[in-house]
Amino acid sequence: MDQELSTRIEALRLKYATSGQELLDFLDGLIEADYITYWEYIRLDSLLSLQQPRTSHPDESIFIVYHQITELYFKLCLHELQPRVRNPTNKIELLTESISRCNRYFETLEQSFGVMVEGMERKQFLKFRMALIPASGFQSAQYRMIELAIARLNDLVHIDKRSDFADEQDISILLKEIYWKRGATLEDGGQKTLTLLQFENKYGNEFQLQATENKGSTISDQAKKLFNEGLLSDELRKSLRELDQHVNVLWPLQHYRSAVRYLTKQSADVRATGGTNWQKYLPPKFQKRIFFPFLWSEIEKDEWGKSFYDSYIK
Repeated sequence: MDQELSTRIEALRLKYATSGQELLDFLDGLIEADYITYWEYIRLDSLLSLQQPRTSHPDESIFIVYHQITELYFKLCLHELQPRVRNPTNKIELLTESISRCNRYFETLEQSFGVMVEGMERKQFLKFRMALIPASGFQSAQYRMIELAIARLNDLVHIDKRSDFADEQDISILLKEIYWKRGATLEDGGQKTLTLLQFENKYGNEFQLQATENKGSTISDQAKKLFNEGLLSDELRKSLRELDQHVNVLWPLQHYRSAVRYLTKQSADVRATGGTNWQKYLPPKFQKRIFFPFLWSEIEKDEWGKSFYDSYIK
C-alpha cells in the first residue's frame, strides 16, 4: 500500500477509535453516502425561497434580496469581530486581519449600493414601501451588534449627551442614551415609534447582554491599549480608521443618498416606513459617531463626514 494512503488510513482509524465503531463501519457509510452537490451544500433551494414579497410590484424583490445580502455581510463582519472581542489577544496580526476583512465586506456593500439607489423604479418603491410599515432597516440587530463589538458604549451615546456620559459605567444607562434611539422617536413629544418599541422588545435583552460581555474588550478598547503602549502598528491604525469611515460615514451616506432619491418629492419629504427621522439620523455630520476618537485629530472630528458628502449626495 502507498505510504501516504497508509498514513491517512491510520489517521482515520485513530480519529474514529473513540466513537466505539470500527473504521470499516465508517468506510462502509462513506461508500453508501451520495456525493455532495453545490446546490445542496449552500442550500440553494431554501435560499431562493426566502424572498416573499408583500405586493405585486416586481421591484420589491430587488429590495428584499439586497437587504438579505446586506445581512449576510453583516454576519461575516460579526464572524470576524466577536471572536476578537470574546478572546482578546496580543497578536496584532490577528486583529489586523479581522479588521481588514470587515473593511472588504463594507467596501463591497458600498460599491453595490447602486442596486438600491439606481436599481428600482421610484413609483414602485413608493407603492410597495407602504406595505412594509412599520418595518425599517433601522431594525437591523446585526448592525447594532457590529457597533457594540467595535465601540465603547460611551462613544455610542447621542452626540448631545456624549460628553456628559464619557465616564459612565452603567450599561443600562448608556444603552438608554444610545444614539440610534433618537432616530425612531417622534419629533413632537419624543415618543417612541412602533418601530423602536418592536426593536427593543425583540432585541433589548440581547443588546444588554452583548454590551455587558463586551465591556472593556471591544475593538476600540483593545486598540486604545495598543495606542497607549505605543504598540499600534501603522497597518492596524490605517485599517481602524478605514473601518471608522466605512461604518460611520460611507455606509450611512449611501443610505442617505437612497433616501434622498426615493423619499424626497419636490419640497416635501416622504417619511420613512419606520417613522425614522432620516434627515437628521443618517448624515454623519449630525451624529458624529466615531469608534476610535483617539485616532483622529480635532479638525478631522470637527469635519467628520464633510469631505464625502458632496461626492456622495448629488
